[in-house]
Amino acid sequence: MLTMTETVYISLGSNLNQPLQQVITAVAELKEVADTQVISVSPWYRSKPLATQSGPQDQPDYINGVVELRTDLGPQQLLEALQTIEQLHHRKRLELWGPRTLDLDILLFGNQVIDQPNLQIPHPEMTTRNFVLMPLADIAPQIVLPDGTSLVTLLEICSSKGIVRLSPNESNENFG
Repeated sequence: MLTMTETVYISLGSNLNQPLQQVITAVAELKEVADTQVISVSPWYRSKPLATQSGPQDQPDYINGVVELRTDLGPQQLLEALQTIEQLHHRKRLELWGPRTLDLDILLFGNQVIDQPNLQIPHPEMTTRNFVLMPLADIAPQIVLPDGTSLVTLLEICSSKGIVRLSPNESNENFG
């Protein structure tokens, strides 16, 4: 099977069991994924839980960031690797938009558009989430989505309410 190295962007999020340590550990685990290389890691952000009609608000703030990878894996293979890492962090899928030890989402996989039951790329909700767009812009401000929309345009219309970039010396003690 012919493989082609793709640039991929992964969002990371956690709000349980020392969230900053959860995402930092996940980056180290991403470095161990076969045929995959971590190229860059965004700064970390603290964000409020999603304010949705059905999303629970009575949960701790999240720590979020984005990682750029280069991989020879296919989208489904990478998804399986990410789900394995989530399981190492005891991820439980009990409630939609509920608290979690670790959430890893494929945002972009090269310029591919994928619509499968278990995988949609670009991530269908990334364009409205400041906790995805802001860290993505830190490492890849030139990004243009497959539909031609630039990251710069998305940031111009996305609120920065409820999100704070962590300073490099903020400690894990401040979070869950």
